[in-house]
Parts: sequence; C-alpha cells; structure tokens
Amino acid sequence: MNVELRHLRYFIAVADELHFSRAAERLGMSQPPLSQQIRDLESTLGVRLLRRTNRRVELTDAGRAYLDAARDIIARVDDAGDLARRAERGEIGELHVAFTRSTPLIERFPRAIRNFRETWPAVRLVLVERNTMQQIEALLDGRQQIGLLRGGTLPSTLVSHRIVSDPLVAVLRADHPLVKGRRKGLRMEELADENFVVFSRGAGTGVYDQLLSMCRHAGFMPRIAQEAGESSTMISLVAAGLGVAVLPESMRHVHIDGVAYIAIDSPDSASELHLVHRRDDRSPLVQAFTGLMLRP
Repeated sequence: MNVELRHLRYFIAVADELHFSRAAERLGMSQPPLSQQIRDLESTLGVRLLRRTNRRVELTDAGRAYLDAARDIIARVDDAGDLARRAERGEIGELHVAFTRSTPLIERFPRAIRNFRETWPAVRLVLVERNTMQQIEALLDGRQQIGLLRGGTLPSTLVSHRIVSDPLVAVLRADHPLVKGRRKGLRMEELADENFVVFSRGAGTGVYDQLLSMCRHAGFMPRIAQEAGESSTMISLVAAGLGVAVLPESMRHVHIDGVAYIAIDSPDSASELHLVHRRDDRSPLVQAFTGLMLRP
C-alpha cells in the first residue's frame, strides 16, 4: 500500500484528539475503518506511530516526528490548491504587456498600470517597449499577452479593441512660416516642398507607412532629409532645423523647446491606439487589464 494524503489526514486527526472515537467523529466516519487505516499506515511505514491502551492513546517518538512532517505535507498541498485557485481567478501570475513609444504619453496607460498594480498586487506585470511589427510577432508566438499599438490589418488570430484616438500632427520649428499666425490645421499639400524627418524603416512603426500614404494622396512623395529611431530624437532634429515631422498628437507631451504641433486637415491623419490580444486568450488577467484600458 502506498501512503496517500487521506492516511496523513486520518493520522493527524487521531494525533490531535488522542482518541479514536472523537477523531472518527471529526472525520465523519466510523471508528473501525479509521483504526484499520492507521494500522495500514503503520504497516506501510514499518514503525509504530501510536501507543494504544484500554485507557488512552499516545504518540510514540516516531509518531511525533511523523506528525510534524505530515502537517507540513498537508499544509503544502492545501497551499498548492489555494495557489491554483488564485491563479484561475487571476489573482497571481504574470501579465506581459508591450507598448509603442507614444503609448505612455496617453493618460489611460499609466492610470491602468497604477490601478492594475493596486488591484492585483501579487501579479507580476512585465512591461516591454516594442514596435508594432515586433508586438504582432510576440503576440503570435506567446511572448506577450497584450499589445498596445496603432490600428492596422491584423492576423485573424488576434482581436483588437479601440482605446483612444491619437491622430497624426505636423511637427515644425516654432518660427516656421507655416506656423506664424495659423489658427487652424494645415493641409498635407502645404508640406510638399519641405524636408522630412522620418522614422527609420528598421524602427518598424506604422507611422512611416501612414506618412507615405498621406503624401501620395496629397500628390507628392516626401523628401527625406533624416531618419531616426525615436520620436523624441525626431522632434529634436525638427527643432534643429533639419526638416518637419509627422508624429502622433500625444507627442505634444514631450517638452522640447522651439517646436510647434499643427493639426493636419485630412482624414488620412486619423490614427488610433488599439489594445490587441490573442482571440483565444481567456486569461482573467488579460480581461482585467483590457477592462482598465477601455475605461474612459
């Protein structure tokens, strides 16, 4: 016979009560089967755990040592079950979230992070900055569970939730002629003769592709003067006079002197931040974080 958890529970009950009838009542069973289970346990172990007389039951030295170990085993099993139930409810575990460069500038993101940490303090929240293409790959291969990226065509295995509108705007030097006295947005055609500071192709951002599309619809191809991998670098290059840039409106929060952000009067400038996860992901952690990001 192998020792099973029920044998440990039976033994602990008898050791606690030092009385077979009371232990049997506590366990909801009759005394004879309980006595037989304890004898079977002792036979399997090859040691006497309890000393029985007509008047009393007491633990042997082996019984006292075995009781401590039995309590520890039962406690560990109970803890394991509790951990499994908490994980199923989304109270513990890990959540891997990736985001694009401009995402932290959108107020909902830090608010959702703060609320998530307060509500699920035992969950390890892993935050990674990745561009759009990297995020899609990581979502598909399981390295991340949630992506925050610009809207676009996604594989059918991913599902997208619109979070906020974050349209593209033109970034120009504050003393640029197109800025002086302007009270409304500009048309893309007005930028046709400008030099452009753009994301490098290796940056993998959808803003580059959207810029090319906007320029084509306006009847010109952008004259690229400089490439950069970071939005803040692009803004600094604009301030230095290397050209103009087109970036998400949320980049207004990057405080670099000498630049102006001008709305673009074109439906092509529309851009949205989306939360993306695998369609078959039913994790309560994914659902919880999604709910926080969708909250107005």
